[in-house]
Amino acid sequence: MEPTATSLNTCTVQQPRAALGRLHMLLHFFAVSALLYYRISNLIHGSVPLLSWGLITLSELVFAFIWTLAQAFRWRPVVRTVAPDNLPGDEKLPALDVFICTADPKKEPVVEVMNTVLSAMALDYPTEKLAVYLSDDGGAAVTLYAMKEACAFARSWLPFCRKYGVKSRCPEAFFSSFCDDEREVLESDEFKAEEEKIQSNYELFKRNVEKAAEIEDSVDDDRPARVEARATDDHSKLPLLVYMSREKRPSRPHRFKAGALNTLLRVSGIMSNAPYTLVLDCDMYCNDPTSAKQAMCFHLDPKFSDTLSFAQFPQIFYNVSKNDIYDGQARSAYKTKYQGMDGIKGTVCAGTGYFLKKKALYCSPNQEDEFLEEPEKNFGFSTKLIDSLQALTGKNVRERENMSDATIEEAKKLASCTYEQNTRWGKDIGYSYDCLLESTFTGYLLHCKGWTSVYLYPERPCFLGCTTIDMKDALIQLMKWASGLVQAGLSKFSPLTYGMSKMSALQSMCYGYFMFTHLFSIACLLYGIVPQLSFLYGVPLYPKVTNPWFAVFAAVFLSSLSQHIYEVVSSGGSMRTMWNEQRIWMIKSVTACLFGCFDVLMKYVGMAKANFRLTNKAIDQEKLDKYEKGKFDFQGAKMFMIPLTMLVLLNLGCFIGGMKGLISGGDVKEMFGQGFLSSYVLVLSLPILEGLIPKIGK
Repeated sequence: MEPTATSLNTCTVQQPRAALGRLHMLLHFFAVSALLYYRISNLIHGSVPLLSWGLITLSELVFAFIWTLAQAFRWRPVVRTVAPDNLPGDEKLPALDVFICTADPKKEPVVEVMNTVLSAMALDYPTEKLAVYLSDDGGAAVTLYAMKEACAFARSWLPFCRKYGVKSRCPEAFFSSFCDDEREVLESDEFKAEEEKIQSNYELFKRNVEKAAEIEDSVDDDRPARVEARATDDHSKLPLLVYMSREKRPSRPHRFKAGALNTLLRVSGIMSNAPYTLVLDCDMYCNDPTSAKQAMCFHLDPKFSDTLSFAQFPQIFYNVSKNDIYDGQARSAYKTKYQGMDGIKGTVCAGTGYFLKKKALYCSPNQEDEFLEEPEKNFGFSTKLIDSLQALTGKNVRERENMSDATIEEAKKLASCTYEQNTRWGKDIGYSYDCLLESTFTGYLLHCKGWTSVYLYPERPCFLGCTTIDMKDALIQLMKWASGLVQAGLSKFSPLTYGMSKMSALQSMCYGYFMFTHLFSIACLLYGIVPQLSFLYGVPLYPKVTNPWFAVFAAVFLSSLSQHIYEVVSSGGSMRTMWNEQRIWMIKSVTACLFGCFDVLMKYVGMAKANFRLTNKAIDQEKLDKYEKGKFDFQGAKMFMIPLTMLVLLNLGCFIGGMKGLISGGDVKEMFGQGFLSSYVLVLSLPILEGLIPKIGK
């Protein structure tokens, strides 16, 4: 379906995928039901070993529970397209604020952060309606210095991009081999001369920032608020650029990234007061300058703009190796899940690359005056902030003010660590403080209030980021996600109770999947121990291969495998991608996800407290070389590797012992299922053994 001459976007249901998904759902449901009937009936009426059969039945019930929740994604997958040419003129576009958060220049290299800032400043959007905010939760002097240097470089970089229609407006990317094709298209004597000059300026900018980082890159955890603004430059047409380092005191809670985003909402309210904001991770640069206008094709569409809270773009990484061994998110599967969730009134908020209507964080749809009741009690005692919030309810947003000393002082007040006391920030308004995964959980609460969202997967990635390249960083990141989501799923906001009363059953199931899928770790742990030990001691857990019931187990296995292959291939992946996802799924299930669930348990019994673990974005060349070669690097991840190592070695030992038992007179037909499972896990484990015992790879 193509957009008409006046439409801003189209939504097309993926009919073949939906039909196949529903058919597979029906067939797989009967197979799983038969499998569970066989297990439970034998436990109740059969003469089977209660402990081993009970544990394996429990794990299969967990698998069935997670599978049931996942079916909501396959009910109505959709694909969206946009027509930015049909947007009104620039003078009628709404203002846009860009929020970028950083916290530690050692883990988040300053040059990389500045590339994200520069790419955001270079968006194809009216300059007078664009503002870029950098929140520095580290309060590092080098970050403020780098931002000043970036602003100076932008005076030549932005006009250069506009003059030649450059698409890759992140300078590091543009001057790299990734953009050779684009530079060849633009090739001319004039372009080449200007390019060399701009590149020279960029290299000087990098050297200055890197030199400053070598001298001073420490984080200051006890500091007052600091706000500095670089106002619009009429000559170079620079957007408003604001540096903010909120007040931080050891005795005061700072609420991690959610606190930073709420502070940005307040500070931006009195400076630019745009009705929409783009939220970016500091390592996720803008790869397509038209992304803002693409998002406005949804926000300005009268068909559903009244209830639309955010437009989400995919997370795509530029440094992914062709071997793709650390793809903890299983990108092909996540693409299908996001498109499936989009078909039932809204996809999940990924935390970066989304264009948000600010008003959605303050009220329910079509209840604009709701959040303005008792404004001081809700938002605090700032007259300027309350005035800006009142402007958001009108058709015309208040004009951007000059950056006077009074405005800067008011911004510092809004960025103080005591401002939120006795207000509703983090509770009913703004980003929620109830979960460390602030964007995902806040997006969930927005859907509970009745807001909707959309997911756009354009041909050219609008945002590109830097993913982790070693196992330790990948597992720490996943553990953080697992802990936060499971804790939210077990709280009073559980999608299976609270969510069911606020949104559709299908949407609640999708959120239930995201929050409970990490319970897979418990089932995988049992499945990594019980069948293997039973195989070693000759205790059958599966029907004989000649028994008709064996076909049920085979059908469930083949059905799950074929579904995974279809999702990967239909999303543009390969069999290598599928195989890597199988391996990483096994690894993460018994490491990071298991530790995440354990972390939740420790918090519930009072033995641990909430702790934000910042992912390391700095690149280690030795680790990068191993990653490019497709080798697993477990260096520094010994804690995570304890359960994985034990399970892999247990499986190897039990496989050898079980096979010896079969050779010496065991019943092959009776033990075939366990032997096949053990051998399948062994094949998946070969590269893991290579990573654990380097000598094997020599």
